[in-house]
Amino acid sequence: MAVQAVESRTSPVGGAGSTSTVSAAAPFGPAVALSCRECGERFDLGPSFACTSCFGPLEVAYELPAGDPEALRRRIEAGPANIWRYAPLLPVPADVADRPNLEPGLTRLVKADNLAAELGVTGELYVKDDSGNPTHSFKDRVVAIAVEAARAFGFTTLSCSSTGNLAGAVGAAAARAGFRSCVFIPHDLEAGKVVMAAVYGGDLVGIEGTYDDVNRFCSELIGDPLGEGWGFVNVNLRPYYGEGSKTLAYEICEQLGWRLPDQIVVPVASGSQLTKIDKGLKELIALGLVEDRPYRIFGAQAQGCSPVSRAYKDGHDVVRPVKPDTIAKSLAIGNPADGPYVLDIARRTGGAVEDVDDERIVEAIRLLARTEGIFAETAGGVTVGVTRKLLESGVLDPALTTVVLNTGDGLKTLDAVAAGPTATIRPSLEAFRAAGLCEQ
Repeated sequence: MAVQAVESRTSPVGGAGSTSTVSAAAPFGPAVALSCRECGERFDLGPSFACTSCFGPLEVAYELPAGDPEALRRRIEAGPANIWRYAPLLPVPADVADRPNLEPGLTRLVKADNLAAELGVTGELYVKDDSGNPTHSFKDRVVAIAVEAARAFGFTTLSCSSTGNLAGAVGAAAARAGFRSCVFIPHDLEAGKVVMAAVYGGDLVGIEGTYDDVNRFCSELIGDPLGEGWGFVNVNLRPYYGEGSKTLAYEICEQLGWRLPDQIVVPVASGSQLTKIDKGLKELIALGLVEDRPYRIFGAQAQGCSPVSRAYKDGHDVVRPVKPDTIAKSLAIGNPADGPYVLDIARRTGGAVEDVDDERIVEAIRLLARTEGIFAETAGGVTVGVTRKLLESGVLDPALTTVVLNTGDGLKTLDAVAAGPTATIRPSLEAFRAAGLCEQ
């Protein structure tokens, strides 16, 4: 059974930022073309991200493996303990696992019984904890795919616009794979993310302004001779980059015993992660790897940057840009590129898009740490906080199997949570007793 099969014709490589191309016979595994999400026109595989006919976003189209689902399951399960076990479903060469890379993925799916009891969940509740990736966020997944595209297109420099996590992931992946890196961030990011982005030896450039200002600058650089030979993982390599998020869907279903979750709560920044998780779930169904049954996808935003949530609640199809003002800086994208597609998926699957304020984000970070021993960054606080809010409002069904995503490590956003010693005492038993901390 093939998924997203395309006609055996080619079109000129299109889209802003195109600098080179390769034929469909190049090492992109089952990928055969780029396809416009709006009009469906197809283009040769190349460093393109926008349709030349309607300016819609491009994504990778495949001819995925046909035949026996059980044989494909066995092949996946016998693969490496990282995202390359899913190489037959990704736009990467067959020998990708042998190339220098950070080997991200296959992170923990934690059965969160303590959190479930606290929230009143009677079904199974899981936390997909992607803080276990090499640079401690899910961005390692998407960058790994983008690196392989950059190799194929002959780029020499890896770059990105970033709210923090992506900058670190690009810096680390470039160092491992032998690329130069130059990444761009808002000037006021959390200190932990700045250090993690800078430590890998590439160039780190702070831009005065918001993430949206940074992104606009990068788009200008792509069209300038200064950007010649540069692969911007989330711009001219975006169609390939986005495919890395599908591996979250693949892993969740495999770790659940090859079954779909009933409900999944996903943080929304640009919205790409949520849309690609949906794409991954649909591919697994089409390939016969999981039973075809309904699932619901929920988007989670911080109230201080919630353009998609606002559009969902107002019943709009257009997402109006906002100026971010939230502690959840990794989600602070005021003009999310995939916002309209998030709305479509939430409505199609019977999900929703909700938001929580900064106070509830911090409460949720503490709740997850206290109940499950997982220290989430602010984006994880958003998903847990939104999960709690959806349960309180009756939108999320407490009896169903639910997966909540934690996409990064709390050590990156230490400023968000104030914590310290319970007590400071002299080194004596008498002082310890006086502090009143002894169990009775």
